[in-house]
Amino acid sequence: MSVLNVALIGSEEVARKLGKRGDVRDIESYVHKEERSGETKILSFLRPLRHPEKIRPFLGVLDVARAGLVEIKKVDAVLGEVLVALGCAGISHGHAVIAPEQGEWVDSEQVRMLLEQAGIGDWEIHEGDVDEHAIRSSLFELQEHIEDEIGLLEGGGLVLPVDQHFNVKGVGLVAIGYVQSGAVSKHDEIVVFPAGELGVVRSLQVMDDDVERAGAGDRVGVALRNLREQALHRGCMICDAGSHALEKTESSTFEFKKAPFQKRPLVEGDVVHASSDLQFVVGRISEVSGSIVSVEWESDLWLRAGGEARVMISQLDAPMRIMGIASNFSS
Repeated sequence: MSVLNVALIGSEEVARKLGKRGDVRDIESYVHKEERSGETKILSFLRPLRHPEKIRPFLGVLDVARAGLVEIKKVDAVLGEVLVALGCAGISHGHAVIAPEQGEWVDSEQVRMLLEQAGIGDWEIHEGDVDEHAIRSSLFELQEHIEDEIGLLEGGGLVLPVDQHFNVKGVGLVAIGYVQSGAVSKHDEIVVFPAGELGVVRSLQVMDDDVERAGAGDRVGVALRNLREQALHRGCMICDAGSHALEKTESSTFEFKKAPFQKRPLVEGDVVHASSDLQFVVGRISEVSGSIVSVEWESDLWLRAGGEARVMISQLDAPMRIMGIASNFSS
């Protein structure tokens, strides 16, 4: 199976046109499966709940999505923040569906200008009712186009952030999350960070099917043995035993690139949040020198050793909460 995760910011009505409702937590998933060229292809539309009131589920979706779809009912500050966040997350492929309320009007040229300013100018714009068949066809084409790119991710070390865990009768301890890089197979020995405890993969499920292996992009349930339940919590990371795929930092210095439309500067003493690989870590800025920012984190921030993950910086009390992107980290 091959899975493409799509960030969907829109109504439940649109989501139900595109896929069958599946898992529900602070993020809803809508899944569409097709047999294409003798292989099962899957589109997984991820819709954050309680957005825009709560930003964390939205940022969690952006951590795993490779494409986007935004339903536009009006042009306002909420839409601006959504488009900026998608651009900062590097989601360059997507669809903007203009669907104003009855009696209202949205200028498609204004939408095109906003997309370009947010850094996602190649997105397709649709007006009127959602053509789910055309959108799914376009996303399947994208999925085929980026298969080599996903294959490169699977060649790296395993990074699997956990967002749920529980005990299942007859199965034991199960952790659920998205494979961000690498792959995991039955009988693999794994380590859980930050606890540093070892375990063994007993079995795997992807989309409710038992599988021998799960790779980048898959939402997988991992049954584990020889591991204490206390080692698992939301935001912990499963890696290959002996892996150096992640690096821990308690304080960081990084290069900061301000988000489009963001007028508020970062200054010493500001409280910020870092979002990466389903983490949402709070810190306080200790120094700012031009585009170089230093932060002391309240809890450990785990970064992929290759530096390929984008780290979104946000401020919950800012008029536009997306501040920008952090890169080139050093401790």
